[in-house]
Amino acid sequence: MEKYKCIIIEDEPLALERTKDYVEKVPFLVLDATFDNSLEGLMYLNTHTVDVLFLDVNMDELSGIELLESSNISSQVIITTAYQQYALKGFELNVTDYLLKPFTFHRFLQAVNKAQENLAKNQSEYKLSLIHI
Repeated sequence: MEKYKCIIIEDEPLALERTKDYVEKVPFLVLDATFDNSLEGLMYLNTHTVDVLFLDVNMDELSGIELLESSNISSQVIITTAYQQYALKGFELNVTDYLLKPFTFHRFLQAVNKAQENLAKNQSEYKLSLIHI
């Protein structure tokens, strides 16, 4: 089974722990790192490849939306927030899914399965493009 590296950027300690617990229950996810502020997370993303990014929206200094707008992230992004008003902007920024806190493990699993499907599809398309070179 293909394993996918992920990170969590979340400034709320309880939400960070819950998301971390959920990630650890999914066999195809490997948690690389967690960050309690978006600037440290962005610095990590600038130097590391990550398959899935769990991203809170409402954070100090740089919001999750601002992070997405100001960087070139190729990861599957799953927004985790208590604010539904950012959903449209998130999808305009091409996020994979939008989890409204508090979300259940079932809903989390739906989001990561969608990310897994997208990653597998992208990998297949990449292999096909190499064949045609």
